[in-house]
Amino acid sequence: MKRTLALCLVAGLAIAAGAVTLSTGCTKSDPAAAKGQKEQMAPRHQCPMHPEIVKDGSGDCPICGMKLVPIEEIGKGADASPATEETGTPGTPGLVPITIDATKRQLLGLTTIVVKRASFETSIRTTGRVAWDERRVHHVHTRYEAYVEEIEADYTGKYVRKGEVLVKVYSPELYATQKEYLLALAAARSTAGSALPSVARGGRDLVAAARERLLLWDISPADIDALERRGEPTRTLNIYAPISGFVTSRTAYHGMKVMPADTLFDIVDLSALWVIADVYEYELPRLSLGQAATMTLSYWPGRSWTGRVTYVAPAVDEATRTVKVRLEVANPKGELKPEMFASVTIHGRSRDVLVVPDDVLIDSGERKVVFLSPGEGQLVPREISVGDQSDGVVEVTAGLSEGDVVARGASFLVDSESRLKSALSAMGADPAPMGAKAPPAAPAAGSAAPPPAGHVH
Repeated sequence: MKRTLALCLVAGLAIAAGAVTLSTGCTKSDPAAAKGQKEQMAPRHQCPMHPEIVKDGSGDCPICGMKLVPIEEIGKGADASPATEETGTPGTPGLVPITIDATKRQLLGLTTIVVKRASFETSIRTTGRVAWDERRVHHVHTRYEAYVEEIEADYTGKYVRKGEVLVKVYSPELYATQKEYLLALAAARSTAGSALPSVARGGRDLVAAARERLLLWDISPADIDALERRGEPTRTLNIYAPISGFVTSRTAYHGMKVMPADTLFDIVDLSALWVIADVYEYELPRLSLGQAATMTLSYWPGRSWTGRVTYVAPAVDEATRTVKVRLEVANPKGELKPEMFASVTIHGRSRDVLVVPDDVLIDSGERKVVFLSPGEGQLVPREISVGDQSDGVVEVTAGLSEGDVVARGASFLVDSESRLKSALSAMGADPAPMGAKAPPAAPAAGSAAPPPAGHVH
């Protein structure tokens, strides 16, 4: 009985001690075990360019191919160490060199070109409107009161040649002047044999005065000679075309009375035309009188016309911020018509400069950056200065030398990768090169090892 009682007491003490030990061990091991398990788990990663891409480990973004970054590192910033001089390239703050392997370069379509010197022309491309030359417009008037008797140029748009009859008019005053001229001729003939020189000279002067009056009234010398041969005045006199061209306006109709202030016809010579183009004010430094220009029509492919800049307006249009520029273009065949719309290229002076394609530039608005490619997949940012731009190429004024190799293509992704690496370096992270495999996440220093299998909580 005593033996049994002693055995029960020992067993009870053992159970109680085990329970205390178990309770104490679980209480001490739970935080460490939980922390160890948490540290042992791989951190979640996220694409900096596409935040919706989140994975439970490192890898590449399936959209852009960029390296996924631990979410905890993206959240850093307050405790991050400041960037050192090694995290950036002089002259390109916020950007650092990056390395892209050959596979990634091929997927991104990234190529390289060699910077070289070439002939560069600063052309101005704009639109224009064809107009007639104002100096080739003629208004037809009479210098006396008259009545329209016959019309030869009887419709608007008719082409007339210089010297052709436009209209025949009757003027009582002009009829009387013809008679006066004939009387003066008769008097001069009768006094030509006078013994008194003054009498003969007076007859000649009278004829000359009457003839001059007819000429001042636009009676042609041929019509005056015809009047002398006929010996009698004619009822109607002809009004001739002063130039060859098209009748663009007509107000003369049969039977109407015309006054010297009335315009009977407008005739325009279209053998040479003006092209009025609009040039933006920022392009004015490239513009000068005498520059050669080429004009094309969208509805006439394969044809072009050449001309020269002959006038630049003295004021800027306040609504469009453009300046009117006038070109003179020959039109011997009459192919161009006033009010046509045209594409105009004003050619600048050609010069030999350093050029690069405009698609290698990354323009932030404040600076322009290219990425040098020294080799082995490395891309180094370089800030440059540029001048004029024309036909897809840009003039480089500073920052590059002839023979430099620059990256072309995928500029936005390369710029984003460089900025990301710079930002992560400034926060104390060490991002892997673009396209490289990230090493597996290691447990943090001081973390507890995972609990053994079968451990009881």
